[in-house]
Amino acid sequence: MTVGAPGGEVVLETDRLLLRPWRVAEAVVQRELWTERDPRVPPHRRIDAEGHPTVADLEDAIRTDEVWSNGLLAVERKVSRDVVGYCGLVDDGRVAAGEPELAFELLRRVWRRGYATEASAAVLDWARASGYERLWATVWDWNTASRRVLAKVGFAETGRTEVDAERGTTLMTTRRL
Repeated sequence: MTVGAPGGEVVLETDRLLLRPWRVAEAVVQRELWTERDPRVPPHRRIDAEGHPTVADLEDAIRTDEVWSNGLLAVERKVSRDVVGYCGLVDDGRVAAGEPELAFELLRRVWRRGYATEASAAVLDWARASGYERLWATVWDWNTASRRVLAKVGFAETGRTEVDAERGTTLMTTRRL
């Protein structure tokens, strides 16, 4: 499932998807994801009053940020060759040091087609092959679709939460590999 690419980049392949590093020209897809976010998502993850992040801001992030080169991989549909979101690992120590967090986000127009589950399963295989023993995922209590994806790929709620009276409760989930 994992394919080595030139330059040692991570490339994952499933029956329908290719997960690979972002290309600068695909910043428009990232911007579209930002425009579609639920209003309950915290302000730092939504477009601000000045219109940031702009496509140029996101292009710069793709060029310079390790998260967008080998952490959160672009999800490309193989048949149509279009990028429809991201899936990958973030290891910022936010939940547990040395145990990365699975993250995914797809454009609304491709929801309910199993892409998030398929991409997440590929990332789990990659994480296992990379020697990780456990992964985490955080999810808003109101995000039932993402909660279903996490359950399908074997994540379980831990009982640990972060409560935000305005935005909802973040649930911590985990999965042993």
